[in-house]
Amino acid sequence: MTLGSHQTSIGKTQVHITPRWIIERLGPFDMDPAAASPRPWDCARVNYTERDNGLAQQWFGRTWLNPPFDRYQVERWIRRLAEHGHGTTLLHARTEAGWFEPIWEKASGILFMADRLHFHRPDGTRQPANSGAPPVLVSFGAYDLSRLRDSGIAGALVTEWHHISPKSAITAPDLFARISAS
Repeated sequence: MTLGSHQTSIGKTQVHITPRWIIERLGPFDMDPAAASPRPWDCARVNYTERDNGLAQQWFGRTWLNPPFDRYQVERWIRRLAEHGHGTTLLHARTEAGWFEPIWEKASGILFMADRLHFHRPDGTRQPANSGAPPVLVSFGAYDLSRLRDSGIAGALVTEWHHISPKSAITAPDLFARISAS
């Protein structure tokens, strides 16, 4: 399933397994609350599957999160990781989506990856098509930010941004006036 504007947002499956190389560069992780079952490799030491209902479990330690990419579910997973405050998530770069709000509010870093990903199937084979949208890796907490920074994963790492509410948004003429004045 993808959230690309030119593709369906409700796919045939919610099982999109993280490429092993991402876990190798960012890990190890203590828990994965949204692990696939079956899966060709573990993304963390403890893995909760859909049957375990990872949202209902107590989260602990450093968390890896590749949540179900269902636009109706993803926000609950991201909010939970933001509240936990210690982990990394893999998402589509849908910065305008309402479900991205917890990231703007609490993330320590966002790595806009240089290339689209190919997820894997439960048997370990690579999906033939890419993810259909630009991916981001989002860190919560200082340690996860350092792991993201040192990972060598190609892309642009953003660590500072300011949350602008619609009430305080600057219009284009105001912005140009500020730039000209400086």
